[in-house]
Amino acid sequence: MQGTPETPTRRPSRGVPSDDPESTRGSFKDDVLRGLAKRRKELPCKYFYDQAGSRLFDEICGLDEYYPTRTETALLRAHGAEIGDWIGPGATLIEFGCGSLLKTRVLLDSLAEPAIFVPIDISADHLAAAAGALAADYPGLKIIPLTADFTRPLDLPPEAASGRRAAFFPGSTIGNFHPADAALFLETVAGIVGPGGDFLIGVDLKKDEDILVRAYDDAKGVTRRFNLNLLVRVNRELGGDFDLGAFEHLALYNGDEGRIEMHLVSTKAQTVRVAGREFRFRRGEAIHTENSYKYGADEFRILAGKAGFDCVHTWIDERDLFSVHALRAV
Repeated sequence: MQGTPETPTRRPSRGVPSDDPESTRGSFKDDVLRGLAKRRKELPCKYFYDQAGSRLFDEICGLDEYYPTRTETALLRAHGAEIGDWIGPGATLIEFGCGSLLKTRVLLDSLAEPAIFVPIDISADHLAAAAGALAADYPGLKIIPLTADFTRPLDLPPEAASGRRAAFFPGSTIGNFHPADAALFLETVAGIVGPGGDFLIGVDLKKDEDILVRAYDDAKGVTRRFNLNLLVRVNRELGGDFDLGAFEHLALYNGDEGRIEMHLVSTKAQTVRVAGREFRFRRGEAIHTENSYKYGADEFRILAGKAGFDCVHTWIDERDLFSVHALRAV
């Protein structure tokens, strides 16, 4: 789910490393104040992923309604030999928005002697814990975690800047980008892996609206807590006074745009204070917190082609829920 909500198309600026907490906090503060001041209020979904948010997302991935994780994992297992042959031995593997690294283990088991693994994630604590657990299970693999906002151009560690590179972007996180921004991100990845470099990416497919909505509004309310945790973070880090009981989670499918939207809807007229500023809400007014675009397989292949990739192969499950694409930079 990590990415950027609907924003004007732009070339993003360089990311801020997490070891500069003041700069990181400033970015969060600026983005929150800017988003809440808009006529249609919004908060960037990349800020879902503090420690609590990362844990909640891991819980979402195990829900019955949330088909993407288990479907993509099954595809990676079923076609692991083909994927391993395609990437080949000795590659430097780079993963964007790696989270818990569960799918990474499936991929690593399919690869022949990967040289280096660079997991990239915006949540430093979560990344450190996941990378540490992975290192214990893969003692022969050189792991170099990089805490950064992967939606912005970044510099790879020197050890990973040369040699053959393969990138991994599971979970259909590409759907969190507006399609124009998705194209820019794909162009950035093509530059990172270089000509002849590989990109393995998971992409959620267009399907029945009821299946989509239930995946983002589960019966146990985990996604509701995940969405509301964004307000918890604003309260904690920016001195906000959001009343969590006065906002409801809303997930809907926007068929015209081909995307799932998540919102937090005010249940009453109220004034909220954040970082010394006041923001008024009407009853029923929403904060737009996430988009998740869905693609047809051909539709995504066209998008990737325009960004500098050839599609070598596409794997789709038997229910046409999810796709995994093997792309090669030209």
